[in-house]
Amino acid sequence: MGEEKIKMRSRILLIIGILLVASNLRAPITAISPLLSYIRVDLPLSNTMTGFLTTLPLLAFAGLSPFVSKLARRWGMEFVVFFALCLMVFGSLVRPFGGIPLLLFGTFLIGLAIAVGNVLLPSLIKQEFPFKMGLMTGMYSISMNVCAMLASGLSVPIAVKSGFGWQGALVVWSAFVIIALLFWLPQLKYNKKVVLDSTVHKSKQSIWGSPLAWKITIFMGMQSTVFYVMVAWLPNILISQGIASTEAGFMLSLLQLGILPFTFIVPIIASKMKSQQPIIIAMAVLLLAGTAGLMFGSGHLFLISASVFMIGIGSGTAFSICMMFFSLRTTTASEAADLSGMAQSIGYLLASTGPTLFGLLHDVTDSYTAPLGILIVATLLLLIMGLDAARDKKVFDKAS
Repeated sequence: MGEEKIKMRSRILLIIGILLVASNLRAPITAISPLLSYIRVDLPLSNTMTGFLTTLPLLAFAGLSPFVSKLARRWGMEFVVFFALCLMVFGSLVRPFGGIPLLLFGTFLIGLAIAVGNVLLPSLIKQEFPFKMGLMTGMYSISMNVCAMLASGLSVPIAVKSGFGWQGALVVWSAFVIIALLFWLPQLKYNKKVVLDSTVHKSKQSIWGSPLAWKITIFMGMQSTVFYVMVAWLPNILISQGIASTEAGFMLSLLQLGILPFTFIVPIIASKMKSQQPIIIAMAVLLLAGTAGLMFGSGHLFLISASVFMIGIGSGTAFSICMMFFSLRTTTASEAADLSGMAQSIGYLLASTGPTLFGLLHDVTDSYTAPLGILIVATLLLLIMGLDAARDKKVFDKAS
């Protein structure tokens, strides 16, 4: 009976640890966007540099993602996650207090840490909860998106009411990383190197030679572009239309609110469909309508709110269906892992150009209309690539 209690306690601690780590996989990025107008009072950030600030984590995702599984095999998943949390704590604490260089350096370190979590948490869930993957993935997704929503909505109120400004707000969110680190400590005693099953089928074909894999990779890149452009620039777009900074921050929360339920609903629906093309079409319509609303909303609060919510639903749908493609379009776990690694590395590299290009176009045109065209181009690519990827076929089918 005593052993059962110990085992149950360890499982509960693991669940709490996973959820706390997940809560920090987007919040450190979404927390900074609403604060940019305050940061630029203290630091001479151009629009291009402001976009680059959001691009940095994506570059970290792209660069590190293909190597995370190798690090886990060598050092163990629990230890690598622990090290990533330490890196995130350090990055979170240095970025508010050293001018532009430390702001960029700290943000890059946070991006490296998030890349580890992005790759390893789903693997950890599959390893430790093979019969509860749906439930655990849902809880993981809620934790990640709810905290991202809170960070975007509460950063400005914390900065204004605490008296510590934007630096104080970022420090508050770093406390959540420290809490996650403390709760993860017990997992180190279960750390073990990943043992590869020699019986797993390894395809002689390279995933990099599959046209369908490239379409899914571009799909991954474009859905990430939409999300991170919105995270980086939505508050500034709305402020330029006369909306108060606090309300603009809450609009970013509304975006997250639109994303949240569809990370549950879409995978359930998609798994029951032979072709996911209707989902792709609905996603594209929502994103295009939402972007048009941002372009021509002129600060009208109801229209802007509806537009942001539609983009949130479209973005959440795109992310969810992309995650489903990794399993639906492959035949083995090894192929799925290869496709995921390829799509995340190249996809995030493609997405990393979005926020910076958006800022550059704004600097050149002194308007947000032309930069918002990036979302339209990304959506059209999502539609084209997604319609083919949504057909019932595999990455190594001859027709793909």
